[in-house]
Amino acid sequence: MKKTSSLWSIIVVAMLAFIISACGSSDSNGNDSTEESGEERVISHEMGETPISGKPERIVVLEYSFVDSLASLGITPIGIADDGDSERIIGPIAEQIGEYTSVGTRKEPSVEIISSLQPDLIIADINRHKDVYDKLSEIAPTIVLSSLSSNYEENVASFSVIAEALGETEKAEQRLAEHENTMNELKSKVPENESRTILPAVVTDSGFHAHSSTSYTGSLLETLGFTNAVQGSGIEDATNKIDLETLVEHNPDVLFFMTSGGETIVSEWKDNPLWQEISAVKNGHVYDVDQNEWSRFRGLIAAELIVEETINHLYK
Repeated sequence: MKKTSSLWSIIVVAMLAFIISACGSSDSNGNDSTEESGEERVISHEMGETPISGKPERIVVLEYSFVDSLASLGITPIGIADDGDSERIIGPIAEQIGEYTSVGTRKEPSVEIISSLQPDLIIADINRHKDVYDKLSEIAPTIVLSSLSSNYEENVASFSVIAEALGETEKAEQRLAEHENTMNELKSKVPENESRTILPAVVTDSGFHAHSSTSYTGSLLETLGFTNAVQGSGIEDATNKIDLETLVEHNPDVLFFMTSGGETIVSEWKDNPLWQEISAVKNGHVYDVDQNEWSRFRGLIAAELIVEETINHLYK
């Protein structure tokens, strides 16, 4: 009997050890808890590699596309470089993220305000923030990605890097699958024989900034089957300030004017006989759209809104 009792004791101890080990390898939802336990992972980005532990909770983002990425994952940043204008946060994203602290402009965010928020992750843009990367890195782990100069595909790739940094790769995979399904459903509404040239442009009172095929919006619209009227070759010509004569030469079939309201240079151009020579003008395919949604956000949510609006404009 003593031997049997001893044997059962050994079995019980072994079973308890197994249960404790199993519990330690996953959280209450059955998920891998490597990120929860604080195990370090190294994130590769435009400025090198940054080690990150656990799941960052106090996140500061310095470009609108990164706000879109966090909203796509159901995460609210504590700080956003919003140019001091919360009205720029487009509706669906504003509803998702709720309240946050402005850390100044995207071009020159306030290092002091960022530091005061005590973030555990900062997400910055390579074009705007590479010169302050060292200062930002002293405050918190910082990853630097391409936003301002990224096309649609590059932005999707950045979303995956952000998700990895946040410890949300599984949720990101699900969101990307939803995004692909949404985009495919929307694209199915575009006629197979669609061959018109298209040109999105940021239009202000002082200039007409054409977004070429290498820009975010230009490359996104080309996935629908259109050809951008201004073909780019790289980052350096993603946007081009052009005059009316050059616009007439490109002669797009469809024009999307990304504006923030108010009078633009187009009001002046409309009095010029050259204006009427543009195919989009002659055929009534000139549309005003929101600059925040179409130009500034450059994320999954914005992409879905842009494509849906394009289809609604062109195919009613």
